[in-house]
Amino acid sequence: MDKKLEGKKVSAITLGCDKNRVDLEKMLFRLKNFGFEIVDSVNEANIVIVNTCAFISPARKEALDNIFEMLLLKENKTVEKVIVSGCLAQRYRDELLKEVPEVDAVLSAKDNEKICQIIEDLYGVKHSKKDESQGRIFTCRGSYAYLKIADGCDNVCSYCTIPRIKGRYTSYDMELIVGEAKYLAKNGIKELVLVAQDVTRYGEDLYKKNCLIELCKKLIKIPEIKWIRLHYAYPEKTTDELLDFIMKEPKMCKYLDIPLQHIDDGILLSMRRRHNEQQTRAIISKLHEKYPEIAIRTTFIVGYPNERKKEFNKLCDFVKQEKFDYTGFFPFYKEENTPSFFMDGQVSNFVKKHRFKKISKLQTKLASEKAKEKIGKVFEVLIDYFDEIKGVYVGHTEILSPTVDFGVEIEDNRNIDVGKFVYVKFVDFDGENFKGEYYESSK
Repeated sequence: MDKKLEGKKVSAITLGCDKNRVDLEKMLFRLKNFGFEIVDSVNEANIVIVNTCAFISPARKEALDNIFEMLLLKENKTVEKVIVSGCLAQRYRDELLKEVPEVDAVLSAKDNEKICQIIEDLYGVKHSKKDESQGRIFTCRGSYAYLKIADGCDNVCSYCTIPRIKGRYTSYDMELIVGEAKYLAKNGIKELVLVAQDVTRYGEDLYKKNCLIELCKKLIKIPEIKWIRLHYAYPEKTTDELLDFIMKEPKMCKYLDIPLQHIDDGILLSMRRRHNEQQTRAIISKLHEKYPEIAIRTTFIVGYPNERKKEFNKLCDFVKQEKFDYTGFFPFYKEENTPSFFMDGQVSNFVKKHRFKKISKLQTKLASEKAKEKIGKVFEVLIDYFDEIKGVYVGHTEILSPTVDFGVEIEDNRNIDVGKFVYVKFVDFDGENFKGEYYESSK
C-alpha cells in the first residue's frame, strides 16, 4: 500500500437487497486485505461506500438521500471520498456522474473487483499488485450468511427492472459456491441463506438442467452448517421433488419464500407471470395439505394497472383464505423502461395507498393469529445477538427468516452464547417479536 493510503479508514452504508449485501461484503474483504481499516461509523471514515438499490422509486430516493448526506460530510471535511455502488450505480451510472459530480466514483458490477485500484486512482497513486484472495467481511448480526448462487433474471415480469439492471440469469459455478460455503462455515457461519432472483432456476443455464437439489446436497455435507434456507422460489419451479427434499432433509429449513404477486388471472397475465390462478391455488393447497410443516412467506403487488375493486377484493379473500405465515405487500410503482409503465388503467396513488393499508392491516391480523398458535410450544433458536438496550437475546428459528420475519427475544440471566442453538419456549407475541424462555441447550 502506498504511504498516501496508510491509515485510511473505510465505512459502508448498504441499502440494497441481500444479493447486493454479498457483493459489498466481498468488496470490504478486498479493502481490508489491501490494508484499509474497516469501521462501522461513517464519521470515523475517510472513504464511504454507499451500496444502493434501484428496484423501485422509494429505494432510489433513499439511495440519493444517503448519497447527499455523505456528500455533506465530504463538504464538511469529515469524509474524503464518496463511492456509489449497487443497482443505482449500475442503472444510472452516466446520470450520476453528470448530475452529481461531487461523487468520486460510481461502480458498475464489474468494477467491484477493482475497488482497491479505483481508490488508488482517486488518490493519485500507482496501482499495487492485484490481490486475488477471496473472502467476506460479515455485515449481518448473527451466525447466518447470504450465499448468492446466481445473478440476473430471465423472467421479464412487466413491472420489474432487475433484468435491465442485472442482465440475463447467470448461475454461478457449483464448486465455487461450495468453496465459498466452506469458507463461511470455517468463519463461524451456521446457517446459509441461498439467494438469487430465482433460486429454483439454478443451473439451467450453466448445466442445462436444474441443479438446485444437487447443490444443496453438496452444501449439506459441510459439517458446520446446520440450516440451509431458500430465497426465492418461483411457483412454477417449486416441484414435488424439491418439496420432498426440503421435508426429508434435516438441514433444510422448513421454510419457503415464494413470491406470488397476485391471484387474478388477468393481472397475472398482464404481469407476465408464468403461473395462473389455478396453478397458484394448487401449489398453495398442496403446501398446506401435504407439507404443513413448511412455513410460507410470499409477496403481493397492489394497485397494478387495471386492478379494479373486484380484483383487489379477490386478492384480499385469497390472503384471508390461505393464512400465509408471512406476507409482504408493495404498492405498484411505475418504473421507466418496463412494459407496465406504458399501460392504460393506471391506479391513482390515493387508491394504491388505501389498498396497501387495508390489505396490510388484514395480514397483520392474520399473521398475529397464526403466531399466537405457537405460544406454549418449544422451538430451536439460533441466537443472533444480544440487544444491550432491551437486555434480551435475539434469535430466529428455521421457520423465521432473519430480519424479514418475526424475531425471538429471550430474557435470561444466564449467559447464552451468541451463535449457538438453544431450545426456547414461546410465551408471548407482541405483534413484532416472540417472547421466549430459555428451555435447554441444543445438542
